[in-house]
Amino acid sequence: MANPSSKATLPASLEPQTSSSSTAAAATPTESDVRSKPFEPLITGFFKGVGVQDPNVENYASKDFYSNLLCNTLKTHTVRRGHVTCFATVKPSISNHYGGLHGGAVAAIAERVAIATARTVVGEDKEIFLVDLGMSYLSAAPKDAELIVDGSVVRSGRNITLVSVEFKMKKTGKLAFTSRATFHNSPVSKL
Repeated sequence: MANPSSKATLPASLEPQTSSSSTAAAATPTESDVRSKPFEPLITGFFKGVGVQDPNVENYASKDFYSNLLCNTLKTHTVRRGHVTCFATVKPSISNHYGGLHGGAVAAIAERVAIATARTVVGEDKEIFLVDLGMSYLSAAPKDAELIVDGSVVRSGRNITLVSVEFKMKKTGKLAFTSRATFHNSPVSKL
């Protein structure tokens, strides 16, 4: 394990350039510039390396980028009280280095489906807050695979709603991921 006080080494082309003259000190980039700009080519290079050509990825600093990244991935199939079923496609923009569905994307999709499922039983007069999200990664979902994402309410009371989400491969029906979400229900403030 690396020593926390040791410096990470950057390729020479990405290290911040410094000058010994006092006039160049005024033109020295801020600490924020030094940290973010050298890594930008690495990040965009990583996206291109894994085959990401999604225009939303290029605009990663935009407001609500998270929604844009998932909106083309998740399609609603059925919605009824206590149950929501969606289809998800593993696209390059949400794939990991190995070509499978990224674990963070699995959790983001599970959260979205769990919120939608909880909303089928919790009225609009209450706000819901995610208290706990547990994930189980059972097998990989390869690039371009289609998944059935099935959310169902396990229990809903006055203050707590529990939702279970299962990800199954559409072709084989094999269970790939499971999730358990706990929501706190509270009345909307009348202020």
